[in-house]
Amino acid sequence: MQIWVDADACPNVIKEILFRTAARLGVTLTLVANKPLRIPPSPHIKTVQVSAGFDVADNRITQEMRSGDLVVTADIPLAADVIQRGGHALDPRGGLFTGNNIEEKLAIRKFMDELRSSGVVTGGPSPLSQGDRQAFANQLDRILTQHHQTGFDAENRAPHA
Repeated sequence: MQIWVDADACPNVIKEILFRTAARLGVTLTLVANKPLRIPPSPHIKTVQVSAGFDVADNRITQEMRSGDLVVTADIPLAADVIQRGGHALDPRGGLFTGNNIEEKLAIRKFMDELRSSGVVTGGPSPLSQGDRQAFANQLDRILTQHHQTGFDAENRAPHA
């Protein structure tokens, strides 16, 4: 398993959690962004810089990832692509995207886009809280532990309960 990060919008505190995880477990962590990123020196951590543009980083991740890889992203269409390709998608707030919930999340995203395009001010997400950081760290640990111990449920793309 490799961990991929949609790094342009990923909060730094989440990147720090991922850096520590990669170093501790020796798992390959690749951050994909359209700007240079600072990373700690590690044989397990690398960056891929892509050109600026709509979905360029997302497309690179979906081209390079393999089935079973984990992608950290808040981008719902990217998460849907990852699931379709047999990967696992984790939101920086700790929410796991699965085959069971991705269609609903895509529908809500489309609805919110329609509201915004009609002039309704919907606001953005709340700031990342300590609870969000803890939820992310806990879910990441569950995913990696279950991946190494038992594998994943192929139909739902979620760790076994």
